Amino acid sequence: MKSMNAATTPFEQEARAALQWWRMAGVTDDFADDATDWLGSDTDIASGPVADDTGDDRTSRAARTSVVEPAKKPAPIERNLLGASPPQTIEEFRSFWLETSGLDAIGPRGRTAPRGPQGAELMVLVTDPEEGDTDTLLSGPQGQLLGNMLAAMGIARDRVYFASALPRHTPMADTPALAVGGMLAVNRHHIGLVSPQKLLVFGKSTLPLIGQNVSGSGTSLLEINQDRQSVPLLMSEGLESLLAMPRLKARFWRRWVEWAGTM
Repeated sequence: MKSMNAATTPFEQEARAALQWWRMAGVTDDFADDATDWLGSDTDIASGPVADDTGDDRTSRAARTSVVEPAKKPAPIERNLLGASPPQTIEEFRSFWLETSGLDAIGPRGRTAPRGPQGAELMVLVTDPEEGDTDTLLSGPQGQLLGNMLAAMGIARDRVYFASALPRHTPMADTPALAVGGMLAVNRHHIGLVSPQKLLVFGKSTLPLIGQNVSGSGTSLLEINQDRQSVPLLMSEGLESLLAMPRLKARFWRRWVEWAGTM
């Protein structure tokens, strides 16, 4: 009968295949109290552990302390999305918003335009359109909630400018990266063209897209500086969160009353 050895047993073949899979995945070591080299040479696999001078039965590679560093996310590339001739009116900006290819990874089709008057009493800015928005921004449940809120505030819709900081519904958007990639300049330019009396921002994720950060400030009452003026800014939780958690509506109302009283 033919004898079996370490190089030809089915177990050895399975072990080699498993180790090769881990090599391709980029994993080289297992770490516990002592580092263990999973992917030693073929000779080590066949010959088994090697005792060191102290008589320890661990492999000599167990003394290694190398750590596999996780791959770093590449830094976003800064781009000038406004181009050499930025839009000079809100009408031009709407066309730019709907037609410029570089504003998102998909392209112009399916975007939702902002709407409202220049010099609006209030500019409302959300992170992105609602999932079902097509021709009209905030046409779903979030927009209905916002309409009720505006009625309670005593502000007519025709005195409000409605806008999103991203041109299409973008769940889990990496807004700090998108800001660096050019959307910060686009949104700041947009706000400057609208020149609102007040700015109401829904969703903390919107703030990087307009160059704001409330981390550690402990307040939702902010200000955004433009070339010719400073616009008072109120930051609130997103409309989706307000819909899901009624207690946030009461918090928003307290903030609004405080903010409106300072105008």
